[in-house]
Amino acid sequence: MVAEAPSSRSLGELTSLEISRRLKDTSILCLPIGAIEQHGPHLPLNTDVVIAEELTRRIVGRWADELDLWLLPTISISLSREHDWAPGTLSLGIETFVALIKDLARETVRALPARNMLMVNGHGGNRGILDNLMHELQSLLGLNVCVIHPFDLSKAPARGAIADVHGGKSETSVMLALAPHLVRSELMATCLSADPDALSAMIFDRGASFPWRTDDRRLAVDGVIGDPRGASPELGHAIVESVVMETRGVLARLLKNQSRAPFRPRGD
Repeated sequence: MVAEAPSSRSLGELTSLEISRRLKDTSILCLPIGAIEQHGPHLPLNTDVVIAEELTRRIVGRWADELDLWLLPTISISLSREHDWAPGTLSLGIETFVALIKDLARETVRALPARNMLMVNGHGGNRGILDNLMHELQSLLGLNVCVIHPFDLSKAPARGAIADVHGGKSETSVMLALAPHLVRSELMATCLSADPDALSAMIFDRGASFPWRTDDRRLAVDGVIGDPRGASPELGHAIVESVVMETRGVLARLLKNQSRAPFRPRGD
């Protein structure tokens, strides 16, 4: 008698024999991408890992049965050079990060029938590279891919009077919702953003780009760009729920795009 396959949607919990039985070419692989970097005195180094991983788990949990989602192991270290002044920050080089993502994509195409991938990007510093890398993954490997950036995707009303870029109200709220035991709440009060004109010119100007850093006192105080003092678990839960719900539409568009992705032989 053959035992029933476990209900887990974590790829690593399947056996090799179950792969071809449970995954199809229309299955969607969900890849959390985090970072290990400073988040001010009140949040842990693994903030982006916690957020990316838990959001991905909730997305998979919510939409797996409808859209055939599968959870991949987390990439925990990525591109964090803007924080490398701080003890504990770990960053890959651009070439290493690109090679890691490309090799992982190549291996999924070789080893799995699934041809769709959703990347859940927990670290804003990865965005530019991922936005460009998607084109290569599609054209060279035939992998149909998209990336979500959770705090931009969320429709929860999280805006405040101070620019919220790193370690501020939104990120702290989500950590209070997902991992409150890791938040040093007593250390929030000293974290305030600096010069708003510098923030506008260095970070938000769409016409020019600069290699800004979180040890620049014009932009950040104690590595934080934003004011976490308005953070709450209620806001965090609202952001998380909004991201999960908004991802449904992203996944639907991803599946529509699959028929337009160029064909590549398996293992190319």
